[in-house]
Amino acid sequence: MYLSYPIGCVLIRNADEHRHAFSLTPTYLAHGEGDRGLTGIDVPWLSDYGFELSRSFHVLKAWMTLKEQGIEKYGHVIQRNIEQAHYLARLVETSPELEMALPVSLNVVCFRYTQQNLNDATLDSLNKQIEIELQEQGIAVSSIVSIRAKKYLHVAITNHRSCRSDFDLLVREVIRIGNELA
Repeated sequence: MYLSYPIGCVLIRNADEHRHAFSLTPTYLAHGEGDRGLTGIDVPWLSDYGFELSRSFHVLKAWMTLKEQGIEKYGHVIQRNIEQAHYLARLVETSPELEMALPVSLNVVCFRYTQQNLNDATLDSLNKQIEIELQEQGIAVSSIVSIRAKKYLHVAITNHRSCRSDFDLLVREVIRIGNELA
């Protein structure tokens, strides 16, 4: 929703797996002890959902932003970012120097610079260096992700100010930097 960290939101399919991922239960946070009195009710603790031991009021940012901007405006901006991801994917797919990692389903595009004469280890190193150069030259901020044991540039489109020319520039510069470094 274009809000600053830590107001992020994620939908969780399996609540038990989510709680298990974060659950660090020291003795002073024992669960479900007693005879189901006030201290013995066995409900999920907030510490099982993240690292904070209590809730802050971060939700106020989201609520006030939704109240001011409206759901329809957010829907439009999110949809535009998804369309931009598909646009970036088409640019990557039509560039012989680039390859997609996965099909685009929402607003994330994972791709890498490639050359047939380079092995995967060299390409992994090269793409990491491309990521660094993109950031140091002030072109774009991407990250690196490993998919099927290969390194890819990870572009998560979450800026309401992004436009197609940004992605034209990104693809052009990834290819330029890749060619220079290769």
